[in-house]
This record gives sequence, C-alpha cells and structure tokens, in this order.
Amino acid sequence: MKPSFLAARVAIVILPLTSIFALVLQKVSSCWYTPEKMTQLTKLSLKGKIMIKKVFLTLITVALLLAACTPKSPADPQEPQEPSVLNVMTHDSFDITAELMTRFETENNVKVNIIKGGDTGSALNRLILTSTTGALEADVFYGLDNTFLSRALENDIFEPYNAPALAKIDARFKLDPKNGALPVDYGDVCINYDKAWFADKGLDLPDSLEALIDPAYKGLLAVENPSTSSPGLAFMMATIAHFGEEGWLDWWQQLKANEVAITSDWETAYYTNFSGSSGKGPQPMVVSYASSPAAELIYAEVELEESPTASIVADDACWRQIEFAGILKGTKQRAMAEKFIDFLLSKDFQEDVPMQMFVFPVLPEAQLPEGFVKGSQIPEKPASLDPALIAEKRDAWVEQWVELMLGN
Repeated sequence: MKPSFLAARVAIVILPLTSIFALVLQKVSSCWYTPEKMTQLTKLSLKGKIMIKKVFLTLITVALLLAACTPKSPADPQEPQEPSVLNVMTHDSFDITAELMTRFETENNVKVNIIKGGDTGSALNRLILTSTTGALEADVFYGLDNTFLSRALENDIFEPYNAPALAKIDARFKLDPKNGALPVDYGDVCINYDKAWFADKGLDLPDSLEALIDPAYKGLLAVENPSTSSPGLAFMMATIAHFGEEGWLDWWQQLKANEVAITSDWETAYYTNFSGSSGKGPQPMVVSYASSPAAELIYAEVELEESPTASIVADDACWRQIEFAGILKGTKQRAMAEKFIDFLLSKDFQEDVPMQMFVFPVLPEAQLPEGFVKGSQIPEKPASLDPALIAEKRDAWVEQWVELMLGN
C-alpha cells in the first residue's frame, strides 16, 4: 500500500473523531468557563491534564487501527513490462507452428529469437568459439545430434538441467549423464528408393549395404558429402559401424567404382538427383530420412493411398540421429531457458515436430499424426558407434572419405 493511501485513510478516520472531541471540549468549556468556575479550571491538576492527553492519544491510536483494517484499495495498475529476449541457436531446418511459439511467448512474456546457424556442425562451431571468447551468442542450443554430441560435451558448453519430463523419456535417448544435453527428438538416416522406378525396371531392391556395390545398381545411388551434410555424415558413420575401421574405406572405394553420385547437401541430392522427388532426377536411390516417405505422402499434389517412396531399413543400413537441446553455460536467462527446455519436451511441442521437421518425438505420450505413421518406417537395428570413438576419429574419418571420394 502506498503511504499516500494510508495517510488519506488515517485522515478520514481521525478528522471526524477530533472534531467530535473538540465539540465535547467546547461544550464542557461553555459549562465551565464562568467566573465561578475559573478558579476550578486553574486548579486542574497535572494528573487531569495527563488524562486529557491520554484520551487524545487513544483516539489517534483507534483511528490508526481502523485505517489499517479498512479494505485495501485496488493496487495501482502496473506498467506492462517489456518482454525479455531468449536467444536460441539451431540448425537451418528448425520449424515450429507459429501459434505454438506465440503462445509460449505470450504466457512467459518473452520474445524467442531463433538464430539459424547453418547445419549442426556449423552452429556448434559458432557456439564453441563464442563460449571461449565470452561473447555468448545464445542462451539455448537446439538441434545438436549424437554425431556431434561428444564435441559439445568436451567443450563443456552446457549447464545441467534435470527437466521434469526426463523421467518419462526412454534411457536409450539420454546420452549425457549430466543432463546438459537433453534429448528432444530422433530420426533415422536411411536410403530412400523410388518404388515406381524399381517396379518399372523389374529390378530387385538391394537388401544390404554390400548389395549396393553390385553392378546392377551402378549409378543408381546419390549420397551427400559428410564434410558438408549432416545426413551424409550419418550415413558414413553407418558404414563405419557396419564394415569396421578396417573395411569401410574399401567398401566406399567399390561404391565409387560403381559410379555413386555425390552432392554437397541433402537438398540437392533429394530434390535434384532423386527420381522419387519433385526433381525427377536420374538416381532412384538417395541417402535421406526414414520419414521422408511420409513427407511425400502428406504433401503430394493429389491424395495418395501410400507413399511413392520407401526406405531400405536393413540391419546397420541406417543411422539413428538423436537431437538434443541444452542451456548454454553463462546465460543470463537461466530461468527462461529452463522454461524453453520444458516447452520443447512438452506434449504440445512433441506432437508438433513430426509434421514440422519430420522427426519422431522422444516423449512416449505424444501422439503421431496418421499420415506420418503411415509413411514412416523405423529400422529395428540401426547402426551405432561409441560417442567417444566418434569424438576421437570423426574428423580423421571425414578427411579420409574426402580424399578417397573427391580426390584425383
């Protein structure tokens, strides 16, 4: 309560009481103030004067108590606070329903500034650089995948956060024991194929990675450069996991001889080279995602009963990408960053990502759209490697691949 309100209330109560007290004194004086009574008035004892003062002080005390007990007036309307700003670094493929983001911003009086930092590797490099210089560029990082997880953990860029939703998430997705990097979604990188092309040619599908070097599939596969493409890196990792460090380069050498097409990025491989996409390119097989057939089904120009593409989900032929989010060390928006992580793991966001980024949610209770379920495939045995081994040898493996596949 403001002092001005309290003073006003006290005055409202005291003034009438003091007026009444004055009238009483006036009345008493009119009776007493006669020559006959003057002698008595002048003989008022000190005790009587003290009594009058006590009465007056009692009136003031009563007035203050009454003022304190009076109903409080409505608080002054507060000036609306400017929203805080939360900077979120992510990859270029990040997307979310606009209404969902607006709701989060409104409920938390915050403006979420999405910083698209290129592919995952590029975004991570930016964050590592700014963390060492002290010029923090973001408060949260979303989109880190398990091929780059170890690099992020080595550079200690995250602050731990034990999000409540973690208790619901399967342990196979939780790869950071300190909970600095929290799992949000996952997807599988696999070889997609054009159903109609293979049906028209009467050619059997390759049922393993080994089969791809068969001359029957010469020039039929498009892959991405692992040094510039996240799916390309994931597929390279799958071949290392399957053939081992001793044999993976030999397999790639034979694939090169079988005239594999190489592009710098996923967009070119899928929309230019792949015959099963809108580009109607020359290759009927492409390294893409196991959820890409769902996208072809959902976004078809005419309604389809099934997707025109599918994935080869043979053992070790796919690589599971798990995407993480984390609060960046040094943020001045810790409380809001926690709210954003909770938002990413909320049922609303988890049910939004399948249709926005064509990945699977990690929250078991999230419901998947019918078209997404109908068109997607989940490999039973995706390839995997020890994150520590990836951290140790990833860069060397990429250099070896580039030298072999792109060198003279």
